[in-house]
Amino acid sequence: MSTLQKIPVIEEKKGNPLARVFDDLVRFCRSRSLFILHYCTGCGAIELPPAMTSRFDMERLGIQPMVSPRQADILLITGYVSIKTLKRVILTYEQMGSPKYVVGICSCTVNGGMYWQSYATAKKLDEYMPVDLYIAGCMPRPEAVISGLQKLMDRINSGEADSWQDYYRNYDYYLGNQQKLFGEDWQTPTDIITEAKHYELMGEGTLGDHTRLLEQHQKPLEALDMRLGHNIKESVE
Repeated sequence: MSTLQKIPVIEEKKGNPLARVFDDLVRFCRSRSLFILHYCTGCGAIELPPAMTSRFDMERLGIQPMVSPRQADILLITGYVSIKTLKRVILTYEQMGSPKYVVGICSCTVNGGMYWQSYATAKKLDEYMPVDLYIAGCMPRPEAVISGLQKLMDRINSGEADSWQDYYRNYDYYLGNQQKLFGEDWQTPTDIITEAKHYELMGEGTLGDHTRLLEQHQKPLEALDMRLGHNIKESVE
């Protein structure tokens, strides 16, 4: 065999040369048009009105509030998260479409803050869902909030803000922490494993002991029993 025949030939995939340009354009546009769903769990929400209104005018950066998780890009957690509230936060996060980003405001989301000894408070938010950015402080001023959001915009523009993929790739880890807090029968309406397959983000940590435990307790959603023209006589009898 000649020397030339021994040299491995690597066939490069022929792709669209404009794909990279379009990817950069999409990321740029995405970073300049962000809708925030602010889940006001604590006192950090006090600083949001001045950040959004005319004094600091967050909307000039392309960031504005949104009332529905379906249309929101950023989930803003503004303060301590009690165990009861954390259930709603996780439900809200899972209802948001991907890509999605989580920002924790105030020190309470980092380590529990002044509630670090409370048995009713979740101490670290990133143990239950991926957090893209923390804005620490008790409480951070509007300048710090805007500065933090600008950093998130830069990360989205550069393609570094991909923590939402970690929730699919390591779902078993997050689900395990949720089960420790809420009980073994904890479940949400969203089928995260199916979504991970849809996005082709199945990883080594997607499935595990906790997802197997979920399958044992998981119940399919049932439609509400709503009847029109209900017979009053039958109900009386």
